[in-house]
Amino acid sequence: MSEIDNNNTNNYATIKGEPVTALPKDLYIPPEALKVFLEAFEGPLDLLLYMIKKQNLDVLDIPIAEITKQYMEYVEIMKDVHLELAAEYMVMAVMLAEIKSRMLLPKPVADESEDDPRAELVRRLQEYERFKQAAEDLDKMPRINRDIFLAGAEMPDIEIKKPLPEVDIQDLCFALKDILQRAEMYEHHQIEREILSTRARMVQILVDLPADKFVNFEALFTLEEGRAGVIVTFTAVLELIRQTVIEMVQAEAFGQIHIKKIGE
Repeated sequence: MSEIDNNNTNNYATIKGEPVTALPKDLYIPPEALKVFLEAFEGPLDLLLYMIKKQNLDVLDIPIAEITKQYMEYVEIMKDVHLELAAEYMVMAVMLAEIKSRMLLPKPVADESEDDPRAELVRRLQEYERFKQAAEDLDKMPRINRDIFLAGAEMPDIEIKKPLPEVDIQDLCFALKDILQRAEMYEHHQIEREILSTRARMVQILVDLPADKFVNFEALFTLEEGRAGVIVTFTAVLELIRQTVIEMVQAEAFGQIHIKKIGE
């Protein structure tokens, strides 16, 4: 609901920069136009609070007579346009009339401590003002999908196929060298003939290898057998690879070497 400036009551509007100081004689205001005026208030307390603030009145010392007069003028307008809504405001009009009549009646001399008839109305107005202010403060807070919009994007499904690098013969030799160096720690000087068979070691490797599972290359060697045992085991592994009985893979460059049995 727009307010008219009290210092220039004859200025009704401004059109193309020129003030309009007089209403046209053939001006017609349809009844539907008052709906904007009526919807400006959310209830009787909202209307009363608006009237009090507009006139800079003290809510603790409300001039009931003047407020009741202005309130009834508003209700009379509402009766002609919005009858079902006016019923809510009529309850407040009755309450104002009752307060006005109680204030006009002389107080008994013996009962000077009687409560102010406006006390209940003032309490309700103060409570309504607090809730209204809290609602306005909450409405000013940033709200998702009104003031703040969350950005999001779906990542495309990308299937990355990383081929395993081929085992370099140089890496295989480095692994054998490392095993030989550790095997020397278990060598002893007792002289005895050890019979080591490459064929038997091939069979043993196939028995020890589990089906469909990779085994570390170094796990195939028994360091306690010394250099000779390492050589026989390495030869057996090479022969099994040549016969395509086992396969050798390396997950990354300079990484661990693993052995897997290809089939029964």
